[in-house]
Amino acid sequence: MSDTQVSALDHTVQLTNVWLKRLAEDHRLGDRPHAYGALRAVLHALRDRLTPEQAMHLGAQLPMLVRGLYFEGYRLADKPDVQRRIEQFEDRIARELLPGFPVEPGAAARAVFAVMWRELDFNEIAKVVSDLPMPLRELWPEEAQKLAKARSGEG
Repeated sequence: MSDTQVSALDHTVQLTNVWLKRLAEDHRLGDRPHAYGALRAVLHALRDRLTPEQAMHLGAQLPMLVRGLYFEGYRLADKPDVQRRIEQFEDRIARELLPGFPVEPGAAARAVFAVMWRELDFNEIAKVVSDLPMPLRELWPEEAQKLAKARSGEG
Protein backbone atom coordinates (compact mmCIF):
# COMPACT_ATOMS: atom_id res chain seq x y z
CA MET A 1 0.00 0.00 0.00
CA SER A 2 1.33 3.39 -0.95
CA ASP A 3 1.10 6.32 1.42
CA THR A 4 2.05 9.44 -0.51
CA GLN A 5 -0.47 11.51 1.47
CA VAL A 6 -1.93 12.54 -1.89
CA SER A 7 -5.15 10.60 -2.37
CA ALA A 8 -5.08 10.69 -6.19
CA LEU A 9 -1.58 9.19 -6.22
CA ASP A 10 -2.39 6.58 -3.59
CA HIS A 11 -5.50 5.61 -5.56
CA THR A 12 -3.65 5.19 -8.86
CA VAL A 13 -0.93 3.12 -7.21
CA GLN A 14 -3.66 0.92 -5.72
CA LEU A 15 -5.43 0.53 -9.10
CA THR A 16 -2.17 -0.25 -10.88
CA ASN A 17 -1.37 -2.91 -8.29
CA VAL A 18 -4.81 -4.46 -8.90
CA TRP A 19 -4.01 -4.65 -12.63
CA LEU A 20 -0.57 -6.16 -11.99
CA LYS A 21 -1.94 -8.67 -9.49
CA ARG A 22 -4.63 -9.81 -11.93
CA LEU A 23 -2.06 -10.19 -14.70
CA ALA A 24 0.42 -12.04 -12.51
CA GLU A 25 -2.00 -14.30 -10.66
CA ASP A 26 -5.25 -14.61 -12.61
CA HIS A 27 -3.57 -14.74 -16.02
CA ARG A 28 -0.36 -16.48 -14.89
CA LEU A 29 2.11 -14.02 -16.35
CA GLY A 30 4.67 -14.79 -13.65
CA ASP A 31 5.58 -12.27 -10.99
CA ARG A 32 4.68 -8.58 -10.88
CA PRO A 33 7.79 -7.47 -12.81
CA HIS A 34 6.73 -9.83 -15.62
CA ALA A 35 3.16 -8.53 -15.39
CA TYR A 36 4.49 -4.97 -15.64
CA GLY A 37 6.59 -5.88 -18.68
CA ALA A 38 3.62 -7.47 -20.41
CA LEU A 39 1.34 -4.54 -19.58
CA ARG A 40 3.87 -2.06 -20.94
CA ALA A 41 4.60 -4.00 -24.14
CA VAL A 42 0.95 -4.69 -24.96
CA LEU A 43 -0.20 -1.15 -24.22
CA HIS A 44 2.54 0.27 -26.45
CA ALA A 45 1.66 -2.10 -29.30
CA LEU A 46 -2.04 -1.23 -29.00
CA ARG A 47 -1.38 2.50 -28.69
CA ASP A 48 0.80 2.49 -31.79
CA ARG A 49 -1.83 0.57 -33.77
CA LEU A 50 -4.48 3.22 -33.03
CA THR A 51 -4.82 6.61 -34.66
CA PRO A 52 -3.53 9.44 -32.46
CA GLU A 53 -7.12 10.46 -31.67
CA GLN A 54 -8.08 6.90 -30.69
CA ALA A 55 -4.88 6.53 -28.64
CA MET A 56 -5.61 9.73 -26.72
CA HIS A 57 -9.20 8.70 -26.08
CA LEU A 58 -8.17 5.28 -24.76
CA GLY A 59 -5.40 6.82 -22.66
CA ALA A 60 -7.94 9.04 -20.93
CA GLN A 61 -9.75 5.91 -19.70
CA LEU A 62 -6.68 4.39 -18.01
CA PRO A 63 -5.71 4.85 -14.36
CA MET A 64 -3.23 7.72 -14.02
CA LEU A 65 -0.14 5.56 -13.45
CA VAL A 66 -1.06 3.12 -16.22
CA ARG A 67 -1.71 6.13 -18.48
CA GLY A 68 1.84 7.33 -17.90
CA LEU A 69 3.13 3.89 -18.83
CA TYR A 70 0.89 3.86 -21.92
CA PHE A 71 2.18 7.20 -23.21
CA GLU A 72 5.84 6.56 -22.32
CA GLY A 73 7.93 7.20 -25.46
CA TYR A 74 4.88 7.95 -27.65
CA ARG A 75 5.61 9.70 -30.93
CA LEU A 76 2.85 10.87 -33.26
CA ALA A 77 4.88 10.35 -36.43
CA ASP A 78 3.99 7.29 -38.49
CA LYS A 79 0.85 6.47 -36.51
CA PRO A 80 -1.03 4.28 -36.74
CA ASP A 81 1.07 1.23 -37.52
CA VAL A 82 -0.61 -0.55 -40.40
CA GLN A 83 -0.22 -4.04 -38.98
CA ARG A 84 -3.27 -6.13 -39.71
CA ARG A 85 -2.12 -9.63 -38.83
CA ILE A 86 -1.88 -11.08 -35.34
CA GLU A 87 1.69 -12.21 -36.04
CA GLN A 88 2.78 -8.63 -36.75
CA PHE A 89 1.12 -7.40 -33.57
CA GLU A 90 2.72 -10.18 -31.53
CA ASP A 91 6.13 -9.37 -33.06
CA ARG A 92 5.68 -5.76 -31.93
CA ILE A 93 4.94 -6.95 -28.39
CA ALA A 94 7.85 -9.40 -28.41
CA ARG A 95 10.32 -6.59 -29.20
CA GLU A 96 9.55 -5.00 -25.82
CA LEU A 97 9.44 -8.14 -23.70
CA LEU A 98 12.55 -9.35 -21.92
CA PRO A 99 14.29 -12.38 -23.42
CA GLY A 100 12.92 -15.58 -21.93
CA PHE A 101 9.57 -14.01 -21.06
CA PRO A 102 7.42 -16.79 -19.47
CA VAL A 103 4.51 -16.61 -21.97
CA GLU A 104 4.08 -16.01 -25.67
CA PRO A 105 3.28 -12.45 -26.82
CA GLY A 106 -0.23 -13.46 -27.89
CA ALA A 107 -0.97 -14.81 -24.42
CA ALA A 108 0.35 -11.59 -22.90
CA ALA A 109 -1.93 -9.56 -25.20
CA ARG A 110 -4.96 -11.68 -24.32
CA ALA A 111 -4.22 -11.27 -20.61
CA VAL A 112 -3.80 -7.49 -20.78
CA PHE A 113 -6.91 -7.12 -22.94
CA ALA A 114 -8.91 -9.25 -20.50
CA VAL A 115 -7.87 -6.99 -17.62
CA MET A 116 -8.70 -3.88 -19.66
CA TRP A 117 -12.10 -5.36 -20.50
CA ARG A 118 -12.73 -6.06 -16.82
CA GLU A 119 -11.43 -2.77 -15.42
CA LEU A 120 -12.51 -0.17 -17.97
CA ASP A 121 -15.89 0.90 -19.32
CA PHE A 122 -16.99 -1.83 -21.71
CA ASN A 123 -18.48 0.66 -24.20
CA GLU A 124 -15.15 2.48 -24.43
CA ILE A 125 -13.33 -0.79 -24.98
CA ALA A 126 -15.87 -1.81 -27.63
CA LYS A 127 -15.04 1.39 -29.52
CA VAL A 128 -11.35 0.49 -29.50
CA VAL A 129 -11.97 -3.12 -30.53
CA SER A 130 -14.36 -2.15 -33.34
CA ASP A 131 -11.67 0.14 -34.81
CA LEU A 132 -9.13 -2.67 -34.99
CA PRO A 133 -8.75 -4.94 -38.03
CA MET A 134 -10.73 -8.16 -37.68
CA PRO A 135 -7.70 -10.43 -37.01
CA LEU A 136 -6.54 -8.27 -34.07
CA ARG A 137 -9.98 -8.36 -32.51
CA GLU A 138 -9.45 -12.08 -31.85
CA LEU A 139 -7.00 -11.18 -29.06
CA TRP A 140 -9.80 -9.56 -27.02
CA PRO A 141 -12.29 -11.38 -24.79
CA GLU A 142 -15.24 -12.83 -26.66
CA GLU A 143 -17.65 -10.40 -24.98
CA ALA A 144 -15.61 -7.45 -26.25
CA GLN A 145 -15.59 -8.89 -29.76
CA LYS A 146 -19.38 -9.36 -29.72
CA LEU A 147 -20.03 -5.85 -28.45
CA ALA A 148 -17.62 -4.37 -31.00
CA LYS A 149 -19.31 -6.33 -33.78
CA ALA A 150 -22.76 -5.09 -32.70
CA ARG A 151 -21.45 -1.55 -32.35
CA SER A 152 -20.03 -1.51 -35.86
CA GLY A 153 -23.17 -3.05 -37.38
CA GLU A 154 -21.40 -6.23 -38.47
CA GLY A 155 -23.67 -8.62 -36.66
